[in-house]
Amino acid sequence: MLQTSRSGRSFGDWLSDRILRGVIGAMLILPYAMRVRLMGWLTSRVIAPLAGYRRRIRANLAHVMPDLPAAEIRRLVRAVPDNVGRTVIEIYSGQEFIDRVRNLPLTGAGADTLAAAHSARRPVILVTGHFGNYDVARAALVGRGYSVGALYNPMKNRYFNSHYEAAIGRIGRPLFPRGRKGYGQMLRFLKGGGMVGFLVDQFMIRGAPLTFFGKPAPTALSAAELALKYDALLVPIYGIRRPDGLDFEIRVEAPVPHGDTETMTQALNDSLEAVTRQHMEQWFWIHRRWKPERQAAMARIRESDEGDAMS
Repeated sequence: MLQTSRSGRSFGDWLSDRILRGVIGAMLILPYAMRVRLMGWLTSRVIAPLAGYRRRIRANLAHVMPDLPAAEIRRLVRAVPDNVGRTVIEIYSGQEFIDRVRNLPLTGAGADTLAAAHSARRPVILVTGHFGNYDVARAALVGRGYSVGALYNPMKNRYFNSHYEAAIGRIGRPLFPRGRKGYGQMLRFLKGGGMVGFLVDQFMIRGAPLTFFGKPAPTALSAAELALKYDALLVPIYGIRRPDGLDFEIRVEAPVPHGDTETMTQALNDSLEAVTRQHMEQWFWIHRRWKPERQAAMARIRESDEGDAMS
C-alpha cells in the first residue's frame, strides 16, 4: 500500500495553501461584486472538477434524493460550488462584507425574540448550517452591536487554518475552537449573556442517531444541551442568498422549544432541511454529512461486538 509521509502531507498542505492564498489575494484586488461573481465561477468551473466536488455532490444527492431529475442534478453540480466560492471570498472580504450586510433587516418569526434577548442579555444559541453564507447572520449581528461568538472546527490544513481563522476573526470575535480550552471560554461567554453560533450539520462519529433528508446523520446534541443547562434560547438562523447572488435575507426562526435534547436537535436538522429544500443550490452538498460507508462499517462492528457479548 502506498503511504504518504508526514513531510509529504505537510508539503502538500503547504502547496495547496500557497495556491489558495494566491487565488484569494488576486480576487481581493477586484471590486467587491466582480470578485464575488468571479470566485463563484472559478470554483464551479475549475476548482470543483479538480477537487472532486462534482462527484461528491452527485453521490450525496443519489444517497438522499435518488429520484431527483437529471436536469436538476446538472444544475446543482454547477450552482452549489458557485455558492461555496462566493461564500469563501465574501468571508475573506472582511469589512466590505460586514458593511454590505450589517443593515439587513432580520426577518422571520424569531426576529423580535432575538432582539429582546439581546436587550435582556439572555443567552442565545444561534444554530445554522453550511448553507447560503453561514457567516452573514453573525456579521450582521456583530455590526449591530450584538455580542456574538462562534464555535468552530480548526482546519486539518494548519497553513490554511491560520489565515482562515484570521478571516473569520475579522468578522467578529470571540472565536472558540473546538476542544477543552475553547469550550470553557465559550461557556463563560454564554453564561455572561452572550450569543454563540453553532453549525448543526457536521458528521459526528459519536453523535445521536438522528436524520437529515430522511437518512441517518449522526448529530451532536451539544447545542440543545447548552440551551437547557443555561436557559438559553435555541434559535435557527440563516443567511439566504438572493437571486442576484450578492445580497441576502437573514431569516430568524422561532426558538426551538425546550424538551429532550434529541427532539430539540432533530428540530434543528428539520429546520435546515426545510430551508435547503427551498434553496437546494445553497446547501454545501460537497459536505460529507452522512458518510454512509463509515456508518455501515460502524454498524457491522457493533453487531459483531453484540454477538461476541452474547456468546
